[in-house]
Amino acid sequence: MIYLKIFMAFFIPGILGYGGGPASIPLMEHEVVENYGWMDTQEFSEVVAIGNSLPGPIATKMAGYIGYDVGGVPGALIGLFAAVAPSLILMVILMAVLMKYIDQPEVKNLTKVVRPIIAVLLGVMTIEFAFESIEGIGTWYTLFLLAASYVLLEKMKIHPAFVIALALVFGAVTG
Repeated sequence: MIYLKIFMAFFIPGILGYGGGPASIPLMEHEVVENYGWMDTQEFSEVVAIGNSLPGPIATKMAGYIGYDVGGVPGALIGLFAAVAPSLILMVILMAVLMKYIDQPEVKNLTKVVRPIIAVLLGVMTIEFAFESIEGIGTWYTLFLLAASYVLLEKMKIHPAFVIALALVFGAVTG
């Protein structure tokens, strides 16, 4: 029965928490503190603080930690699954609808519109990263990394994971 409660404690905020993890934190607090009484407000705020200090989505970290605290390893797995289940279910449903109408002209036109938008967003992000890199490590190092990455990726066909690893090593050595 405790595992069902853990599931519901994180599944409901996942459904109702429009806006991602930060929007679902008050809903999680209601479930964890007021509805089930697994923690008091102080303990919950400490979990939020720990979750904010770690990388990654806060809702899943909190669901995993609280699930573990209440139900051990199975509780952590159930809490984590419950936190991502609403998005997963919605994605499966939307993908099924998309696949059903994939040959429709409206869907094909939609992909024609979405691709350039994604390209522009990735381009803007790349430019922002380049300016941040220039501010952080300087113009010459940034230009070197850009040129080396281009040669390794496009000319030598090295896998991107290896290029990223080499850039990390370069940053560790020169930093």
